[in-house]
Amino acid sequence: MSLRVAMVSVHTCPLAALGGKETGGMNVYVREVARELGRMGAEVDIFTRSQNPSIPRVVEFADGVRVVHLTAGPQAPMARERLYDHLDEFIEGVEGWRIARAAEYDLIHAHYWLSGVVGLALRARWSLPVFQMFHTLGRLKNGVARERAEWEPQVRIAEEARIVAEADGLVAANTVERADLVRHYGASADRITVVPCGVDTTLFTPMLQAEARALLDLDIGPLLLYVGRIAPIKGLATLLDAVARLRSAGRPVRLLVVGGETDEPRDGHEAEVRADARRLGLEDAVAFIGAQPQEDLRAYYGAADVTVLPSHYESFGMVALEAMACASPVIASRVGGLTTTVRDGLTGYLVPEGDPVALAERIDRVLSDRDLRAGMGREGVRWAAEHRWPCVAEAICRAYASLAPGARPHLAAARCH
Repeated sequence: MSLRVAMVSVHTCPLAALGGKETGGMNVYVREVARELGRMGAEVDIFTRSQNPSIPRVVEFADGVRVVHLTAGPQAPMARERLYDHLDEFIEGVEGWRIARAAEYDLIHAHYWLSGVVGLALRARWSLPVFQMFHTLGRLKNGVARERAEWEPQVRIAEEARIVAEADGLVAANTVERADLVRHYGASADRITVVPCGVDTTLFTPMLQAEARALLDLDIGPLLLYVGRIAPIKGLATLLDAVARLRSAGRPVRLLVVGGETDEPRDGHEAEVRADARRLGLEDAVAFIGAQPQEDLRAYYGAADVTVLPSHYESFGMVALEAMACASPVIASRVGGLTTTVRDGLTGYLVPEGDPVALAERIDRVLSDRDLRAGMGREGVRWAAEHRWPCVAEAICRAYASLAPGARPHLAAARCH
């Protein structure tokens, strides 16, 4: 009999287009892990909140994997902090689905704190184990917040602490996150499984730079790339400052910003970033490309000389893995999961967070040495190959097996090796 997983991703649908405030690496993670579990013979139902009444309620997007869109509040994009008030409706929607289809599950896998609240409520009804992954942690985000508006609500902090205490198993993306769960939330280390995030090494592969630039109609010259949401925590102000310093020193570097607030008003943080670029005299040096489909990102990574992640906080840094799989050196802040995702001096460099001088120095170092860039690119491809999604799913399934023995037979179908 197949392992049956109720996967919960309340605030963001794994099928949603990337680039907005509520979409990013977690979407990719949920989608790709579920897809690989389906290939291993498991059955996965992903429960998520409907944000559009015109989309199908149920989407079967891979063998054995369905996305179920449930009504919880208005069927429109909504700030995460407001979703908490609609979780009871979401829980009833999951229960209604289960009853109507006589569905049975072996375990619940919750993603993000909102889903953890749902997972614990469903466990009380179904008597099933809950496996929790947070992706980001409220206390860590508050620790780097620059303004009060960036603070995570107290209800999140309290619920995360409750979930940590009550979930049957926790997954952390790296040893840094495991230590954060222990230090800041009192988690028991022996209940935490470390499973790195993954990358699609069939989609993200090296590409000749000239070919990539021709495809994107880009001129020659030193080119930096940023990929991700445009949010204060992502540190774009630091990167713009570094670009301005490089140009003042005679380095004619350009920056592509791939991403954007597709679900946010145009006067949000992106407007502030654009204003910063104008203030620094970078109108002709910085291009805001907007959100792009994942399948189009390979060309951007291939075109760039360096991919930069100037974040104030990252639980993992999936963009870094994508870039490395495409042989792009990565320069990133020495924070959170980036300290284990980027191999300092081998696949790129780590720099102090919020330090434009150090960031500019490392960018200049990489741009000045073609052989260094090539060597980091080769090492990045090797490193990324160790993080393929089949390997991630196999590790997740092993963790499942400690809570639900029915998971063990599926390990024989894993495609990691």
